[in-house]
Amino acid sequence: MSAETTPDTGIAAAEPAATRPMGALAILRIGGFLVLYLNAAAVFLGVMGQAIARSWLAFELTGSNAALGGVLLSFGIALLIATPWGGVAADRLPKRLVLQVSVLVLATSSAWIGLAVVFDVIQYWMLLGAGVLQAVGFALFNPARMAFLSELVPRGSVPQAVSLLLVNAEVNRVVGPALAGVVVGTVAWGTEAVFLASAGLATVGLLLTGALPPGRRRGEPSDRSPFGELADGVRYVRRHPELSALTWCGIGVTMCGMPYLAFMPTISSDLFGLGSVGYGVLSATSAVGGVTAGLLLGRRSSRARENRVFVVSGALFGLAICGLAVSPNAGVALVVLLVVGGSMLAFQTTNQSQLIALSDMEYHGRVQSLIMLSFGAFGIAALPLGLLADVIGLRWTLTGMGVGVLLFVLLFVLVSRRRVGRAQRLRDLG
Repeated sequence: MSAETTPDTGIAAAEPAATRPMGALAILRIGGFLVLYLNAAAVFLGVMGQAIARSWLAFELTGSNAALGGVLLSFGIALLIATPWGGVAADRLPKRLVLQVSVLVLATSSAWIGLAVVFDVIQYWMLLGAGVLQAVGFALFNPARMAFLSELVPRGSVPQAVSLLLVNAEVNRVVGPALAGVVVGTVAWGTEAVFLASAGLATVGLLLTGALPPGRRRGEPSDRSPFGELADGVRYVRRHPELSALTWCGIGVTMCGMPYLAFMPTISSDLFGLGSVGYGVLSATSAVGGVTAGLLLGRRSSRARENRVFVVSGALFGLAICGLAVSPNAGVALVVLLVVGGSMLAFQTTNQSQLIALSDMEYHGRVQSLIMLSFGAFGIAALPLGLLADVIGLRWTLTGMGVGVLLFVLLFVLVSRRRVGRAQRLRDLG
């Protein structure tokens, strides 16, 4: 008998409820998830705001696209190195402890730059150092945050919970850049205020983590070293073709497309003459598109539909980057950025929710850390793209980025069809 027809056993009766998707409000009523949600809200509001201030500060200190790319390069290299170990930490250590350490590092990276500006000792190399610290913080924070979901919400509601957390980040990417752009552009001490406020918000997030459960590892403790567990996570993904395809496609699309964020100061100032306030508005517009997409995705349920959304949103993201490259004025760019933000959020949501759904619980941290490598890759790609933009122009560079995104999505479709066709032939032979 199925679980639905054996109500005399408590476990069987609970199984359908555990796999039935919950609504957003029902998920937010789960105490542990609400704490995780509020923690992420405080952390991301500060981080997104200070990211605007840091990029603008780099632009003021140097005035070049390459320098903007350099800030992301320091972030990207450190993230590539640290992220796999963040996944191991999420699977090996109490997830609450990993979150607490990560938020403390993020607070330090913001406070350091804020105080340097206050005492007028700020230099470009300090921004690079802050990028490294922030990368280490994110390398710990994101895998632990996403791996926590499977412990806090029913498995059938994980995609909705992923959407809520990503929309949470996008809402703060609306509020953070808009506030930071206005403060930096209109207040004499605005830059340092943004950095110090970011440190304060991270401190709030640190206090909130005290209300979370420990989040201990699942399964038997391993006698392998951290490096051994990292290698085991890589082998696990390689053994599962669907996980592997989702991972390399997610990394490729993010690496090619996401560096548009690094060029937002130049897009605002050089292409459209909008200054720092316009920079905040353009960044916020992109995030508004993300929030809208996240709300529309909240009721996804079927695996086939998630895969379609993944492919369509990835292709739309590439086309929108190309559209940004040819935007004739700020008004058109604002409309295009709505599509950029919405399609990227949809791509990220379906990518991460499918990775969680297809992987075993004891590997969630390491699988999530692998997809987080894409953010390190986009940081590294930002420097050569910045140098390229200085040589051939930003519009041509954006066009190439959009084409690169489209090629990765096309390759994913071809590989997926080939895999499905091979499986069908095996079934026919069987």
